[in-house]
Amino acid sequence: MIRNLNQVTFQGFGMVLSERSQNAKEFDKNAAVTWNLTQSETGIYRANAETWISCSSGMCVLFASHDGENFKHYYLDKTVCVKRDVLFSLSPFLGEASVMLYAQEAPERVGIRTADSLRVNHQFQVDGIYTFFYQEKEQGFLFPGESHPMAELTYVDQGALHSVVEGQDLLMKQGDLVIYGPNQWHMQYADIGVAPRFVTISFDVSGVDMHPLLNRKFTAPQNAVTVLQSMLREQERMDPYSNDIILSQLNLLLLLLLRETAAPSGGKLQTANAIHSENEIIRQAQQYISAHIREKLSVPLVARQVDVSPSYLTALFHKNLQISPGEYIRRIKLQESKQMIRENNLNFTEIAAELQYSTVHHFSRQFKEKFGITPTEYAKSVR
Repeated sequence: MIRNLNQVTFQGFGMVLSERSQNAKEFDKNAAVTWNLTQSETGIYRANAETWISCSSGMCVLFASHDGENFKHYYLDKTVCVKRDVLFSLSPFLGEASVMLYAQEAPERVGIRTADSLRVNHQFQVDGIYTFFYQEKEQGFLFPGESHPMAELTYVDQGALHSVVEGQDLLMKQGDLVIYGPNQWHMQYADIGVAPRFVTISFDVSGVDMHPLLNRKFTAPQNAVTVLQSMLREQERMDPYSNDIILSQLNLLLLLLLRETAAPSGGKLQTANAIHSENEIIRQAQQYISAHIREKLSVPLVARQVDVSPSYLTALFHKNLQISPGEYIRRIKLQESKQMIRENNLNFTEIAAELQYSTVHHFSRQFKEKFGITPTEYAKSVR
């Protein structure tokens, strides 16, 4: 990636003249030589003395290095003074360009720089998504298993789920995530009395090896969960841009997971403990809400259960989930109502009362606002 050229980014390689200092006496333009640059000019030079360089025509890129292997790229829109012994190379951004160069002792050509792209390209990329489902399963469900040529991600949003892969039976609880590789056989089931809700996404990727993420379960970091929830909201919106946004968000989610697995255990920032603490508070709050969803819930009540103030819990939910705890409770109650409708044991008035809605009309109104259909229409679609 081409960097912006300023005193901070160029630190260690030399000095950048401000626009007001372009005619500094140290840079004798009358004594400067002109170098005409082409795309084939890839020489590496060592500055034998302070070397002043200024782009005089076209668009120029300056490459600077201390070891001759790791170069940083700068857009040469200001005059620079390269320090002695720094290695540098020059290239036009496009087409042809020229620079003026001045030094008490001419730079020495010491090698050839392998041409590299000035553009940032993907190292890891989601090439496509086949399926993106929010699964709401009945109690004790069993999926007998399959394998397919695409990778698959499963994230448990509510309840618990057994994931069997590579001879392992992984018990996944709320907030846990697993990724199956291409052509990897896997099956899923729930214990008797457990009705899990989970997200599954099947997709193709290219680039960086994804093996560090396979054959294991782990608690998804909160930043990845936030991206996943944003994907679900985008799926509900589904305008002409939504599919591209979802592709980009899945790419980000997987990169965050790869970064998490690659982070050295001793090299985390000092704020890691604080981040873990925040994630744990949110996780505990989510688990409490799920376990008591048919009770009368409030933000102060949930906050007391996780030993924080209501205002702090609200701040954490807004920061990490982009919704309030009250809105989160409402969403989970509505998801629970879907399960109750599918079970067909209670009528709508009884469901509303069981979930602590003030009236069945209040329940029906919120259901339609969330899902776009009435409880009656939903019931007809699943029976």
